[in-house]
Amino acid sequence: MAVRLRMKRMGTHKRPFYRIVAADSRYQRDGRFLETLGYYDPKQEPFILEVNRDKILAWLNKGAQMSDTVQGLLRREGIVQEYNKSKRVTAESPKSKETKESSVTPEEEKAVDSEGEKNAEE
Repeated sequence: MAVRLRMKRMGTHKRPFYRIVAADSRYQRDGRFLETLGYYDPKQEPFILEVNRDKILAWLNKGAQMSDTVQGLLRREGIVQEYNKSKRVTAESPKSKETKESSVTPEEEKAVDSEGEKNAEE
């Protein structure tokens, strides 16, 4: 199931507000959804944007994709940057462990060299 974070239009004629929802990409824009993550009211001055940061990050970590509009709104809130930073940290963690395991200390190199010299002499 391809999950997208997108906006669901609510409100009356010429007075829209939007709910930010996690929905299967095959569902209609205003159809079924999996979870409500916040809301956006563009008619207020200044506009109102309320989001549940923890739920959004949880969905993004599970592989959900953002629509362009939602991505723009979340970028203003700093959620996209926070997600990208957490993604970089997790991507760098396994590499640092591998380099530590594969790196040979100078003492180990000397031990290997001296063993090689002994075997060559025999």
